[in-house]
Amino acid sequence: MKCPFCGHTDTQVVDSRTSEEGDFIRRRRQCGQCEKRFTTYERAELFFPAIVKKDGSRTEFSHDKLRGSLLLALRKRPVAAEQIDAAISLIEERLLTSAAREIGTKTLGELVMEQLKALDTVAYIRFASVYKSFEDLQSFSEEIAKLTKPLPASSVTSKASDPAKAASTPRKKATGKAE
Repeated sequence: MKCPFCGHTDTQVVDSRTSEEGDFIRRRRQCGQCEKRFTTYERAELFFPAIVKKDGSRTEFSHDKLRGSLLLALRKRPVAAEQIDAAISLIEERLLTSAAREIGTKTLGELVMEQLKALDTVAYIRFASVYKSFEDLQSFSEEIAKLTKPLPASSVTSKASDPAKAASTPRKKATGKAE
């Protein structure tokens, strides 16, 4: 490492420490000629794949764009910030481990939808409605149908057949208010 004070190339590492998070190493160095000390930091250099858009143009991956898309879909939904950060980390990890130099927006969108589906189905539908650009109500309804599972017949009839549960359920008057 070249000394920032005198430019001499003979420097020695005096002390090395890993950060608390473990994401970089701090090294104290001393120049062999002027004997001044300085600090360097060593970090892993990570490259996300380039994003290939539908029109064939390429752009850099943007953490901020990914975060913005998730936050927009999850707006006013009961999802903790930690869960959102974890979803973003999972998507980024999948991109990095793919070892691909380029990735299509379709693949990235599917990764986002996979995480949104696990976090919140309403947010998933919000994102899917834009991402998949549904042509009509039928295709939109089909996507919702994929998410809904019919309740077993036993759970639907259990309240009506159990007098204790039926008695504890508030009844509505003709005005629509509960008694």
